Amino acid sequence: MVAVVTGAALGIGKAITEILLQNGAKVVVLDVNETPGKSLKEDLDKQYGQERTLFLNCDVESQEQIKAALQKTVETFGGIDILNESEWKKTVSVNLTGVMKVAYLALEHMNKLTGGRGGVIVNTASIAGMAHNALCYGLFQKTEMARNTFLLSPQALSTETEGFLYVYGFVYLFSLHL
Repeated sequence: MVAVVTGAALGIGKAITEILLQNGAKVVVLDVNETPGKSLKEDLDKQYGQERTLFLNCDVESQEQIKAALQKTVETFGGIDILNESEWKKTVSVNLTGVMKVAYLALEHMNKLTGGRGGVIVNTASIAGMAHNALCYGLFQKTEMARNTFLLSPQALSTETEGFLYVYGFVYLFSLHL
């Protein structure tokens, strides 16, 4: 059994790593914090042996780093059986909350009702999110909420509002025209 744990160097991720090792798993410790990650790897090696753990410095915001880490996991241990994403708060913060913060702050400068020139905000998310992905569906719902909020003004009602745009069958672009 091979487990990959994100955010594994500290806190809950570290505790999950230790529980997995106690239950016989080989564990790949992924974390952006290199110093505590290496320190944890050394401690775990002493307790469980070097062949049971692998530390990889990885930022979950970087698709390239994630791909490389997962490839290294497969090369080292032959596959992946368990993925534990302890960095879910950061993922939500970046992929949902961050997108909406930027959009709402940009609206302050774009909205014609507040002296802006108008414009378009485009939020991109996976088509899979419409049915099964809370982050993508959350982005869709937040975009719809913003669209409905800003369409309440007479000026905004006269603008064209695009619906969904399918791109290569895999992506929705949610747009809010101001």
